[in-house]
Amino acid sequence: MKRLVVLGAGESGCGAAILAQKEGFDVFVSDMGTIRDEYRALLDNHHIAYESGQHTEALILNADEVVKSPGIPNTAPIIVKLQQQGTPVISEIELAARYTHAKMICITGSNGKTTTTSLIFDMLVRAGLNVGLAGNIGNSLALQVAQQEREYYVIELSSFQLDNMYDFKADIAILMNITPDHLDRYEFQFQNYVDAKFRITRNQTSSEAFIYWSEDPVIDREIARIRPQATLYPFGTGEHNMAYTDGSNLIVAAPQAVEPLEVPLEELALRGKHNCLNSMAASLAAQILHIHNDVIRESLTQFAGVAHRLQYVATVRGISFINDSKATNVNSCWYALESMTTPTVLILGGKDKGNDYSEIDDLVRQKCHTLVFMGLHNEKLHEHFDPFTRTPSPLTGNRSPLTIIDTDNLHDAIEGAYHAAHEGDTVLLSPCCASFDLFTSYEDRGEQFMNAVRNL
Repeated sequence: MKRLVVLGAGESGCGAAILAQKEGFDVFVSDMGTIRDEYRALLDNHHIAYESGQHTEALILNADEVVKSPGIPNTAPIIVKLQQQGTPVISEIELAARYTHAKMICITGSNGKTTTTSLIFDMLVRAGLNVGLAGNIGNSLALQVAQQEREYYVIELSSFQLDNMYDFKADIAILMNITPDHLDRYEFQFQNYVDAKFRITRNQTSSEAFIYWSEDPVIDREIARIRPQATLYPFGTGEHNMAYTDGSNLIVAAPQAVEPLEVPLEELALRGKHNCLNSMAASLAAQILHIHNDVIRESLTQFAGVAHRLQYVATVRGISFINDSKATNVNSCWYALESMTTPTVLILGGKDKGNDYSEIDDLVRQKCHTLVFMGLHNEKLHEHFDPFTRTPSPLTGNRSPLTIIDTDNLHDAIEGAYHAAHEGDTVLLSPCCASFDLFTSYEDRGEQFMNAVRNL
């Protein structure tokens, strides 16, 4: 009996353990942290051995194969030792794919992947397909494969998950964009991060589809360099794309469609340039899967959106509060600011991942009169934005320099933003950073923000 060790006892780790047990492996789970009660119960119910608070090398280094949580870097000491002795280290997604014949629709990108993933899933559900939602959102892919086989899986993939995928092949791969993110995980080398994202095209042939934003310069450069073997489905502006806008309508015309889909932009449920791109990618995937245009149109015009992504919370004393906690990188914040139509108080901060804040400089000058820093370490934010407090905005003609409020907790950040805002303004939480300095996740940050706003 082969021995499989799972490192990390969260959603993906427990799912991998249960599937491995079902497939006849001798399974052991090890987590350096505390295992949540719900996952302990899951492991106990399946009689799977585990440990927490440590990695016992004698119980790990004897594995035939290891499934690693995406949160564990390849530089972790136990991973280094496994690699040195030649033990294969894979992801939960890689393991799960071995035991299913379902079609895999896989989405990655620095921004937009959660919305696009959720929108595709909505389209497939409306079409009546037997579909599961997995990866960064939804339930563990491995657990679904073990317990309730589907015909289709829509999977949001982070670069961390892609790092440890080798034989996996996406039937439809979608790459939304690539901007600097997680550089602290990739030796502060942008190309390493780019290479990770392009692993989504790994093993694809001309029988599979690669959907991508044609106007992303990084994607364009990499396609020319590596020449993916998949059939290409570009989206963007201009009729040379398979999905595009003509200024008034969203038009999608994959070869698999009986006729092109045309939806007025004003009827789309998701507004803004970034959401238009998300809608294009999702619609192309649906047409490739032969979903009828009427179903795609219904989804595009009725989809409710994703929690913590430009989510309206409340209006207090004429001030609108928007929860964009999912903006964990600078480019996500750029899209949020680009959609703002009122004077804005922007709440920034968290765990910096090697961010370059210059990407949002022009929009900060144009849209914001106040920045609120919310983090345990705001030094890099001050270094970049403090000069804005001495120079009037060249874009708006406003002679008042930017105001900066420094805080180290959510309560003070919201109080500061609330008192700095005027009637008709928007307070936007779009942090640019990971949440792990003050919160357990971006969801936790968003929920605490919404609760605090409702208590104002």
